[in-house]
Amino acid sequence: MVVRTTETRDKVVEVALRLFRDEGFQATTMRRIADEAGVSLGNAYYYFAGKDELVHELYVRIQREHRARALTVLVEGGSLADNLGAVLHSGLDVMAPYHAFGGSFIQLALPAKSSSSPFSEESSDARSMAVDLMRLTLIASKQKIPASLSDSLPTLLWMTYLGVTLHWVSDSSDDQARTRTLVDGLVPIVAKSVKLARLPVARGLVTDVAGLLTRMTSREGL
Repeated sequence: MVVRTTETRDKVVEVALRLFRDEGFQATTMRRIADEAGVSLGNAYYYFAGKDELVHELYVRIQREHRARALTVLVEGGSLADNLGAVLHSGLDVMAPYHAFGGSFIQLALPAKSSSSPFSEESSDARSMAVDLMRLTLIASKQKIPASLSDSLPTLLWMTYLGVTLHWVSDSSDDQARTRTLVDGLVPIVAKSVKLARLPVARGLVTDVAGLLTRMTSREGL
């Protein structure tokens, strides 16, 4: 019974994400999802209260797939710029099929109470997964950083990735080429900033920024 329930839920999710991708969020209804999945409308609502919850499921799946793909491109002992660039590009690769849906996703994620928000309590597992990927990027790169930044710097890198994602959503260039160019130009700057963080003259500023972002993404700051 549990296996069948899981299979039905997964079927609803797969159909919903396909319809979001192929036909758009607004054009997709819960009834259409139920019909395509071969379940009753009531059964679809049993698993998901509405399309917003399915969008949150998409967010979680993207984070899982991004992590899995990124771990295959990290180079042990490579430069931070190269590894961070590979991780960010892999994230764009994972999101690419959903670009037409990106605007709708952002609209749903922007409200503070939205479960699809990267900062929501419901997204805590996905957020932790994404921040941990940035931590692994730093470790693989053997980037020396001040001990005071070891906890907050991965969060800062994740916030950088969110900024890239926002640009990607509004990027109308072919295959979002401008966002790829942004990543290639951004990662050397980030890597240099991390190196500068080891110097006393810059350490305080970077620590303050990283600390602020950590507070903003903590449950107490939301």
